[in-house]
Formats: sequence, structure tokens, C-alpha cells
Amino acid sequence: MATSSSSRGLPTDLALPIPGERMTDDYLRTLGRFAFLWGWPLVNMHNRLSIMEQVPAPGLLGGVVPAAPPGSLGMLRDYIVPEERLVACPNQDVVYGLGILDARRGPSVIQVPDFGGRFWVYQLVDQRTESFGRLGAMYGTEPGCYLLAPDDWEGEVPEGIADVLRYDTRIAACIPRTFMNDTDEDRAALRPLIDQIMAYPLAEFTGRPRTTDWARAPHYPAGEATSGERETRWVDPETFFDLLPAVLEEVPPRAGEEALYALVRSLTDEAARNPAAAEVLRATAADADATLLQELFEFRNIGVPLDHHWSTQRNGAAFGGDYLSRTAMGRANIFVNLPGETAYFYQDLDRDGELLDGEHGCTLTFPPGALPPVKGFWSVTLYNEHHFFQPNDLNRYSLGTKNQDLRFAPDGSLTLHAGAKPPADPADRPNWLPAPAGRFSLYLRAYWPDPEALDGTWQPPAVVRTAL
Repeated sequence: MATSSSSRGLPTDLALPIPGERMTDDYLRTLGRFAFLWGWPLVNMHNRLSIMEQVPAPGLLGGVVPAAPPGSLGMLRDYIVPEERLVACPNQDVVYGLGILDARRGPSVIQVPDFGGRFWVYQLVDQRTESFGRLGAMYGTEPGCYLLAPDDWEGEVPEGIADVLRYDTRIAACIPRTFMNDTDEDRAALRPLIDQIMAYPLAEFTGRPRTTDWARAPHYPAGEATSGERETRWVDPETFFDLLPAVLEEVPPRAGEEALYALVRSLTDEAARNPAAAEVLRATAADADATLLQELFEFRNIGVPLDHHWSTQRNGAAFGGDYLSRTAMGRANIFVNLPGETAYFYQDLDRDGELLDGEHGCTLTFPPGALPPVKGFWSVTLYNEHHFFQPNDLNRYSLGTKNQDLRFAPDGSLTLHAGAKPPADPADRPNWLPAPAGRFSLYLRAYWPDPEALDGTWQPPAVVRTAL
């Protein structure tokens, strides 16, 4: 019979490894690489809070990106523009909002207007980028005011609050998404609803919903937040292990993670005590950032493989112990929705396994009756090699439900074109996604997906390279 550690006289809560134990450079590099993979999303969120702490009131960074002090949110009034760099893989089918929560500041109220039959979802994620609440059309959420509160908040819930949604990390995010057709009429219809989407500290709650004129939202200098070609660098490997001790306090271990936390703490403790160890960990983080994290940035290297070189993921915002997916999604396109809210399909390659390239161009043909199966909407978005929009004269970055002028074939099939040059037939121009001359990716979203989009019954068709 096996003997338990307690029966041998050893304490069952022994921290591993033993404090002060020697750690070789190879050991530090081996575990440090894992710690960087594991902790990258947590540090990412930590640093997003530090940016929002500098924003004086809800508004727009650089006139481009919604931003607000912790505990509140900012809203756009139209599709996001190509200059955005705070979040990779933006969606040009919805009007976005963004707010960061800080548990140390207490609860916040978030308002849900009456969207009628319009698709909408408010994404609520904690510092692990995991969902902690369900607000959206697919949940039958009623209009009203909802409270977003830290787990340990014990205050009184005032009259007028429909429900309390709790998170157990210091930092969380709320990201409203509201579908909008690409027409002036729908923009006009949506804007009164947008003005009712607000979040603010509980102390400001009057018992009734408020409105604001987001057309008057102030603009703030963005610094480097909306410049360059790549996503804002939220995680600096030089400071990663310096920040990690604070982040470990902000994100409590879940059941079964206690030993993992002890192991990671042993690295940060060693770095604090030993400058040589700190330097090894800094170098390890820099190497992992340039290799491992860059590899996970490419869609073809992550997720669940599907036919025709597509890939998907089926545990977005519900990663649990799947640290690989949590960081891969965070690096490639952070803030993915729960599977029941959105099914995602990623593509870097054509049917023959060649990288997508705008000089060649390609087509994507949905057979009759085989459009993405959704209750909400679907779209195909084209991103450049950095997972952002490549500016084009049409200001067109996605095609799908929002487009009222797509051209269907007589048999009901739909062919979308992507490439640096428009299709030869002018009648196909409404179905064209302009691409950069170099590499690009295609990204199919199915909002409020039917089961067939989640269980593999339905899969996207092959991407076929067109002749030069």
C-alpha cells in the first residue's frame, strides 16, 4: 500500500521547491519559458489597466479607440477604423465598446438598452480572459442595469439592479458588441441605442438608466497606442518577471493550481534574491517572446485543425487549464467570445497549403444553402500579416450579413474574392475583399452559431488560388 506524505512525517502543504534551493540556469530557462507562456495573458491584462488609469474620462484614444477610466467604458458610434492597434483582429461588423474593471475600486453598473431584434452581446472576461457573465441576445437578457462586482464585495445591491455578475480577479474587461448593417439607415437607427450603453461606478448609480452623447466623446492623445504596424506591445519581456509577483496576487489560483503558483513564485523569489537568475529569466522571456509567442501568433499553428487548412477553437473565454489555447488566442486575437456566442475559423493557407498572398488572389465559394449557420450574423474578414486592416480605397475589410449588395450566383452559391486586384468581372466587385500585395489571412466569424458550426458538421469551404 502506498504511504501518504503525512504518514511519513512530511507536511502536506510543503511549498515546492524548497525556499532557497539552488536553481541552475537550464532549470530557470526551462521553467521560465513555461511561466512566460502561462502568465502572458495575465500580464497583458495587468498592463491594459495601467493604460486606462491614465484616461481622465470616457472617450477615444487618438480619436480611434474607445477608452475610459477603470470602472467605466467608452463607445464607438461606427465600425472600428484601420488605425486601431490596441486589439488585434478587430471586427468591422459591430460597433464596439471597451471598459476595464478594477476590483479595488468596487462594483460598476452596466446598462443594457432594449435592442429589439438586433444582435448584441456584452463580453465579460476576467484577468484570465475567461467569461464571468452572460449578457446578450442569445441569453434572452432583459434590458436594464446590471452590476459587475468583485467576488469579495459585500455591499448592498440597490433597487433597480437586474442581476449581479461577479469576477474573482483584480482586473476584468467589458466589451459591448452591437451588430450594424453597412447602411446609413442602420447607423442612424443604432445610434440612439449606442447612447444608452454606459458603465460607471456603483456610487454614480441613480436607480435609473442614463444616456450620454457619444458623438461628443473627448479625444485623448494615444502616444504609440494607435501607431506602428503591430498590436500595442502589452507584454514587455524585459519587465515580465518583475511584474509577475503582483499579477500572482491579482489572479488567485483555481482549484488544482496551487502547486503551479508555488512553482512560479519560486522563480520570481529567486530572481528577487539573485541578480544573475533575474538576468537569465529576462533573457528567457525575450527568447520565448521572439520564438514561442511569435509561432502562436500564426493562425496555422494554433487551434483545432479542420478541412482545407482551416482551424478553429472551441473553448474561447472558457480555457480552464488549457494554458496553450489561452495564450495562443491572446497572442493572435485576444478577447474571443464564448463558443455559444461566436464560432471562429482561421485561415492562412489556400487549398494547396500555400500562404495566402494578395498578388495571387483567391476565392471562397459557399455552395447553395451552405452559408455559415447562425442565428446572429456571419462575416469573412481579411487581415494583413499583422492581423489588422490594410487600408484600401473602398474602406472594406469584411463581407457577410452586413452587406446588402452581395452578388449570389443563379444557383444560390456565393463566391467571395480576395486579392490585391479586383475581380475581372465588374459585377463581382461587391464580393471583393481588397488585400495587401503580400501575405494576408482570412477570418470567418459566426455569431450566435448553430450547433453545426460548433461540432464540425459545417466547415468553411476551401480557399482556391486564382490565376495571375
